[in-house]
Amino acid sequence: MELQLLNAIVLIFGISLIVGLLFNPLRIPPLVGFILTGIIVGPNGLGIVQSVEEVNILAEIGIVLLLFTIGLEFSFAHLWQIRKMLLVSGSIQVFLTFLVSFFIATLIGLPFAEAVLLGFLFALSSTAVVLRILHQRGEMSTPHGNIILGILIFQDIIAIPMIMAIPFLASISAPAAVQAFSMESLSSMLTIDILILVILVVAAKWGVPWFLYQIARTRNRELFLLFIMVTCFGVAWLVSLAGISLALGALLAGLLISRSEYSHQAIGSIVPFRDIFTSFFFVSVGMLLDVGFLLEHLGLVLLLIVGVIAAKGLIAAVVPVVLGYPIRTITLVGLALAQVGEFSFILSRSGLDYGILSPESYQLFLVTALITMAATPFVIGGGPMLSDRLRRVGFLHRTLDARRPIQEPQREPLREHVMIIGYGVTGRNLARAAKVGGIPYVIIEINPETVRKERALGEPIHYGDATTETVLVHADIESARIAVIAINDPVSTRQIVEACRRLNPSLYIIVRTRYLIEVAPLQDLGANEVVPEEFETSLEIFTRVLNKYLIPKDRIEGLTAEIRSDTYQMLRNPKEHPPTLTDLVYRLSNVSIVTYTVDPASPLAGKTLGEINLRKRHDVLVLAVLRGEQTITNPGGETEILPDDIVIVLGMPEPVARASVLFQAPPREEGTPA
Repeated sequence: MELQLLNAIVLIFGISLIVGLLFNPLRIPPLVGFILTGIIVGPNGLGIVQSVEEVNILAEIGIVLLLFTIGLEFSFAHLWQIRKMLLVSGSIQVFLTFLVSFFIATLIGLPFAEAVLLGFLFALSSTAVVLRILHQRGEMSTPHGNIILGILIFQDIIAIPMIMAIPFLASISAPAAVQAFSMESLSSMLTIDILILVILVVAAKWGVPWFLYQIARTRNRELFLLFIMVTCFGVAWLVSLAGISLALGALLAGLLISRSEYSHQAIGSIVPFRDIFTSFFFVSVGMLLDVGFLLEHLGLVLLLIVGVIAAKGLIAAVVPVVLGYPIRTITLVGLALAQVGEFSFILSRSGLDYGILSPESYQLFLVTALITMAATPFVIGGGPMLSDRLRRVGFLHRTLDARRPIQEPQREPLREHVMIIGYGVTGRNLARAAKVGGIPYVIIEINPETVRKERALGEPIHYGDATTETVLVHADIESARIAVIAINDPVSTRQIVEACRRLNPSLYIIVRTRYLIEVAPLQDLGANEVVPEEFETSLEIFTRVLNKYLIPKDRIEGLTAEIRSDTYQMLRNPKEHPPTLTDLVYRLSNVSIVTYTVDPASPLAGKTLGEINLRKRHDVLVLAVLRGEQTITNPGGETEILPDDIVIVLGMPEPVARASVLFQAPPREEGTPA
């Protein structure tokens, strides 16, 4: 058995590598390659791998680790902030999709129980696939990312009562199949749920932070990783006792640790394992596909795929419409949730076991669901282009983008003002600074809830998608002096820069972005300054390192200015610049900085630095003198050296070593009384 599993792992990795190398030049996402690998090696393909159950176990571990790291990157506080979005958006999407699916199934003559089950199956989307794609695209913190996250979490929660409802559905046609499912077992399950909830609350408040601190004190990486793994799988197992999925339990485990200061280290420790095991999930999904069944029912399958993607996409798009978001967000949310989810596989298998689904219906659903999942990267990737085309449709633009869900007061046109696009941390700090400096400013924000709150506090904030020209014109872009773009969506950032430059050629555009690689494209589109978070972090570290080497402040500032000059060209293409920093560090590597305590009997005690003249006579430089609580920096020639002073000297190792005797009491000659 062990050898069979090892063979399966080697084959899966080997074929995945070959497929990945072939797909990479074509820019086909790795996710599709993993699914194709599963189709090739699975029992319905070439039949190379037969140990499907073992692969499914590895796949389950991958999903657990994926949801665990997502939980680490968020927090209960963040979920509380999006609670309204989670409940409202999730309930709208799930119940609308369920009703439409149920109605269509009933219309074509399916039994009631099967129609309800199909409503359950198509109401759910793939948490694993969608969140992985959003994470790779850097869109988790965008407005559409928050809506999608809220809906997916709601789906994972609502999947629990769906699973519990299957025995009741089966009882409609086969009461004997559910005799064991009584009110007594239901009350027992509720008791377990409450007990587990209490344990999790206590662990989140006291248990996990205390244990993390104790383990972090040991500075043992193996112990830290072991505790993270135990927390991840332990909480997932504990929650599964209540009938909740392991994946949702892992998400809760990540949220428990996300509150601590060790969450970033935990993510770094888990990510390699997550990426490896998550690939098994997508391979296992591909193994389920029956190619023969697909070819036999190709027309029906294609019709179902198009119908599912179109129907689910349109229904999911209703959510941001209701919440007041513009066309771009509406389009991206709809496309991201247009596939069938992994929890639907569990529900469909349970429906097959209980006799609700026929084997033919089960296989038809599997083929449809798998292909919608495999198509998800391409569907999401086409979102920006589709949203651009939809915004050119006059009716949609007037109805969705040009609407004003928040009543805006009449105001005088602004001139020479700052436009702040995006009201996150950067936007808030900039608005505060502008207010203190008496600089006129206007804010554009896409989140209607944020706009309502800040408008009530008196901020000059306007709702709108800044990729739309009418929104920019409404904010008086033609007469603005500066535009600061600080949003998390890289695609929207580029579109906004292009629109701003087109509407106001003299506008000074400053953009905050995440990575240095995005600097050049944004400048090509018209940005005057691009501030990458990655670069500024590295510059701060660089400055602190030089401070520790006691490099003069003016020299550090000069080097910093040199790096910043020419729009970061020194970092992007270091060969074009002299290695100033490298030379400096190399020279410093042979320099000694030493502290000496002045003995009361030292020949230096009571003399000034001018009288001693250490620099000329001994080739060492006095940097500072520590005298009790007082620190004398950059001491001059008039500075007197007193007994018990601590003198900091700098020089080459040999002169510094020779100078040490000057700070000591002179050696006593033999026979001299003590």
